[in-house]
Amino acid sequence: MQLLPEGARRLAAWCVVILLAAGVGWVGVLLCGEFRTAVVPVLLALLGTALLGPLYRRLLRMRVNPSLAAALTCVAVAVVVGGAVYIVVAALIHTGADIVDSLRQAARSVAEHFGAAGTSLDDLAANSKDLLAKFGGTAAANVISGVSVVGETLAMAVLALLLVFFFLRDSDRVAGTLRTLAPRGTADVVEAMARRAFGAVEGFMRGTTLIALIDAVCITVGLLVLRVPGAVGLGALVFVGAFLPYLGAFISGAVAVLVALADRGFVIALWALGVVLAVQVLEGHVLQPMIQSRTVQMHPAVVLLAITAGASVAGILGMLLAVPLTAAVFGVVHELRSLYGPQAPGAPGVPGPPEEP
Repeated sequence: MQLLPEGARRLAAWCVVILLAAGVGWVGVLLCGEFRTAVVPVLLALLGTALLGPLYRRLLRMRVNPSLAAALTCVAVAVVVGGAVYIVVAALIHTGADIVDSLRQAARSVAEHFGAAGTSLDDLAANSKDLLAKFGGTAAANVISGVSVVGETLAMAVLALLLVFFFLRDSDRVAGTLRTLAPRGTADVVEAMARRAFGAVEGFMRGTTLIALIDAVCITVGLLVLRVPGAVGLGALVFVGAFLPYLGAFISGAVAVLVALADRGFVIALWALGVVLAVQVLEGHVLQPMIQSRTVQMHPAVVLLAITAGASVAGILGMLLAVPLTAAVFGVVHELRSLYGPQAPGAPGVPGPPEEP
């Protein structure tokens, strides 16, 4: 190695570090895939804990017993999530056929103007239910062999809810446990990174849920005013799609415009497009800066790459988990930069704290 110049030695060292990090990451992904029936509920429970933390802490400030506060929080989330799932599923069931028929009509009208490309869209719309079923089956395949997808989902949801209870109740012990497990001399750094990562996930979940609700309500009201069929179901799609930043909003908005085009004509479709674009502008320039101003900000390209990577690893579930996990990683990186970066206290050129006389 001494025969190589300094630049070549540094490049070789960085290559070794990158290869080791990639190898460890790949082994971690394989292990998570093998133990996904346990890993997925843990990840969902962490997201639920991040979302429900403020409610739990408010109950504690009201001098409610920690176990009772955690139980009440879990009951509340079960009722709210169950009711929301029922509303979304019922809306999609009642309006799903209208939405699919409208998409087929829109595809036929496109076929009349664009020929083969429109015919492909017609075939895609006609077989949309089969395509969704196959895609969902591929995403959920091999989770538990021989058990139905509904049973798997319910089992993981119950396990995640139980884990949320324990994570909330024992949250005060997490810092002590991390400090105990951390290598000697790194307890403060490990705790700081964990707090920063969880704070990023907490801010992302709260902000995304609130933004998704506002987007869904605004678009649903706009479609109802325009008398677009299936407005409630389209609003439900907007709410669910908002948890896939950028990509989900584009897909749900495109579906709403196509339905308006098929049933209400070109002018109403333009109005529907205006409603969708207005809501997206409101989200990008008002809601995102106001609601998620304290969370980790990620470039849209990073978000899209994270969603793509999550889809390739775990299908739809990977797409949903990719962005909050990436937010946690960004939180850790920002914490390390604040501790060891050029602007960190004690770095060369950065004055330290004033000495006491």
